[in-house]
Amino acid sequence: MQIRDLPYSDPGLPDARSGPRFLLWLGRNQLGGQLKSLAWGLLHFGSIAGLPYMVGIAVEAVLDRSGSRLALAGALIGLLGVAIALGDTMLHRTAVTNWVTAAARVQQLLARKTAMLGSALTRRVAAGEVVAVSTGDVEKIGWFVEALSRFAAAAFTVLLVCVGLVAYQPALGVVVAVGIPVLALAVLPLLPRATSRADFQREKAGRATELASDTVAGLRVLRGIGGEELFLDRYRRASQEVRTAAVRSARMWAAISAIQVLMPGLLLIAVVWHGVHLASEGRITVGELVTVYSAVMMLNYPLRHFEEIAMAYSFSRPSAKRAARVLSLERTAEPTTGPRPETPGPRTAGQTEKQPGLTASVPQVGAEGSVGAAAGTTGQAWPDGQTRPDGQTRADGQTWAGGARLTGDLYDPVTGLLAPAGRLTAVVCGDPDEAGRLAERLGGHPAIEDAAGLPSVRLGAMALDDLPLSEARAAVLVQDKDPVLLSGTLRALLDVPASGAVTAEEALAAAQCADVLDALAQASVDDDPMAAHLTERGRSLSGGQRQRLALARSLVTDPEALVLDEPTSAVDSHTEARVGDGIRRLRTGRTTVVLTSSPLLLDRAEHVVFLADGEVSAVGTHRELMHSEPRYRAVVTRETDDERASVGAPTNFDIEETA
Repeated sequence: MQIRDLPYSDPGLPDARSGPRFLLWLGRNQLGGQLKSLAWGLLHFGSIAGLPYMVGIAVEAVLDRSGSRLALAGALIGLLGVAIALGDTMLHRTAVTNWVTAAARVQQLLARKTAMLGSALTRRVAAGEVVAVSTGDVEKIGWFVEALSRFAAAAFTVLLVCVGLVAYQPALGVVVAVGIPVLALAVLPLLPRATSRADFQREKAGRATELASDTVAGLRVLRGIGGEELFLDRYRRASQEVRTAAVRSARMWAAISAIQVLMPGLLLIAVVWHGVHLASEGRITVGELVTVYSAVMMLNYPLRHFEEIAMAYSFSRPSAKRAARVLSLERTAEPTTGPRPETPGPRTAGQTEKQPGLTASVPQVGAEGSVGAAAGTTGQAWPDGQTRPDGQTRADGQTWAGGARLTGDLYDPVTGLLAPAGRLTAVVCGDPDEAGRLAERLGGHPAIEDAAGLPSVRLGAMALDDLPLSEARAAVLVQDKDPVLLSGTLRALLDVPASGAVTAEEALAAAQCADVLDALAQASVDDDPMAAHLTERGRSLSGGQRQRLALARSLVTDPEALVLDEPTSAVDSHTEARVGDGIRRLRTGRTTVVLTSSPLLLDRAEHVVFLADGEVSAVGTHRELMHSEPRYRAVVTRETDDERASVGAPTNFDIEETA
């Protein structure tokens, strides 16, 4: 893999069981690049190691007054110089390629995991930690991958030099062969403490990054309550803790570097002292002494890579651990291939389910929650024993995943909620947290922790959890309470996968974004609001403006089923009423579920479902439920228990229309 070939078509399936296992998996996937780097490293370090031998030959040629041997030694030294330059250039090129491609692979894995988990990621891992993993940690992991091949080449070269010196001059070679392992192992007692301090520094740096990210995200609120100085003081303290930890870590690595300089110096002194005595006794020649001395001097260069690999591993191990933690996260509900939990109240085709105030058809469901396939149908095997004839239309007018879009009622067997196809359904929950969990389930593949083992929501006859995640998302789109606006132009924001039936202008009009467009047009150079730049998360806009732009983005996609969780909570009542009219008009013929307690939106819904204690309690129109259901009325009007007890149910309740 070359840098020009990035990104990877498939970054692979990582081993995220631990940090070291992830590094090992990454190294195996970079094996081709590692071998290239190793080959060039051997050429580079081997050529350096060959210089002392050529220098020794040249010295002996001068002493013997042999011009031919001196010329040969000079020519070989020149060739070694060319090999050193070529090896160093290509080693750097291949090593950097390994670094960049490894970092790119990790970033692609993180991006894929982020897209799969969606908003569930920041519920399990702090946003600051995600930022730290995808930036600094990726660089440190790439550093270890890049340093690994250089270390292997250096270690192999050191081994060859030691063997060569023993064969060339045993009397001095044995001293070097014994001393080199001592040099390599001298720093081992310090590595655990250095690694521990590096881990502590990374932990402190990660916390500081998380605090900075959270502070920036909530800066507007902090300014509103006068709390920015408090959080700035916290960040200052966190920053000083990072500095202190970094200084302590640097001291340990400075001690290791000092040992790496001191020990080779002591070895060199021992070799020279012993060699001088051997030369004075006539047991070795001056040329042999010069050769061994030069070889020991040259070994300092490859030995430095022992320190580098120790540092790279110490810094990359906690980074890999953090990356593996993110990559090991899974959605709570995964696609299944076996029988699902039994759906409450098995029914046959055409049977109806009775709910207070509502009679609607229920999808054909068998005793094990599966959907029967037509007799004699052939095609691709599908979960629950179904057959999937891709692109073929069923007898009930639906189509299977892989062909056209899925259709049908949206049904949640956990709560009993049934949103009829093509209608605007409003859902009122007594518990706001339950509304968020319901919205998550309605989209299929819920990532909430308590969703494991629950039966799947169905669109028509198809269980959403049994569909691939991409197909489930294409069929049912969920907009949560706090949608994110990405930075970029408004045109880019609305350039999302869509059916094409709804234009951006229609969606913006339905979401009542005229004032937003006027404000953006003033900020645009050519008065084109679609070309205006939105800041990160839309922070330059008010909460209501951000909410309406997010709603317009959802409307543009025109999914078969759209789930909106409190889409107008930050919008004034006058605009909210018009937004409700716009949603109902634009979503005609499409299934729409709005989770809200706003009377203005509830009154515009075709029917309303009230959930209490996690299940459907009442169904009807808004006006009907205001008269007949006290608990519903208490949630919508924000009545307290005392007010509900002191005021009986009204006999005539009029709702003022706001146009």
